[in-house]
Amino acid sequence: MTPITLITGASAGLGVDFARQLAGKGRRIVLVARRKDRLQALAKEIGDARAVVIDLSQLGAAGRLMADIAKHGEQVETLINNAGFGLWGRFEKLDAARQREMIDLNIGALTELCAAVVPGMISRRSGEILNVASTAAFQPGPGMAVYFATKAFVLSFTEALHEEMARHGIKVSALCPGPTATEFGEVAGFKSNGAVSTMTAGSAAVVAAGLSGLERNRAVVIPGIANKFGAQGHRFLPRAWLRRVTALIKE
Repeated sequence: MTPITLITGASAGLGVDFARQLAGKGRRIVLVARRKDRLQALAKEIGDARAVVIDLSQLGAAGRLMADIAKHGEQVETLINNAGFGLWGRFEKLDAARQREMIDLNIGALTELCAAVVPGMISRRSGEILNVASTAAFQPGPGMAVYFATKAFVLSFTEALHEEMARHGIKVSALCPGPTATEFGEVAGFKSNGAVSTMTAGSAAVVAAGLSGLERNRAVVIPGIANKFGAQGHRFLPRAWLRRVTALIKE
């Protein structure tokens, strides 16, 4: 079996930088996303990689992806669960089907892929999982209610998995970036404002921090001092205040 690094959401943003930085470490990469042209161009750029075009928000997609990996004689040594998106707007005004797709991708596919790779990692007593959460995971998010809730799941799930896998020699980390210079805001329909713009980090730096934290088996990785303080707001502010502050930032 050929050991691989599996990167979801690899056609843009953090996914591209994960691919570039891990390829630079000599990893064999399997790139996964919906956009064929972008994936193929990235695979060609980094060399030792192949592209799998699939929409992981669709029912059964995670299973089809793992079947494809098995068919190619590959085993996942490192899983980068990066695929996900957000939607900005009042809950009742957003498309319900699209919000369900967000839950299915941000939570469902991520959990299924972890379940698919963990047994093999346990048997080998080695492996790495990096789940991309967000600083959104630390508080409720009026204006992006479902997105914030999905990231709260990712953080909680990953921390629990970190503890369960430690005795098997498997590294598990949750990467919790703050605002990052990617296409996320455009896809979400969120128009940046001064409060967000001043905290925006570069994608490559966020990825480097995430990979460093995974290597050290940090359960939670929050890049940037301002984000670290912001993520602890729930410790210092009543939840009612925290909700209102978050709502103001989103306006």
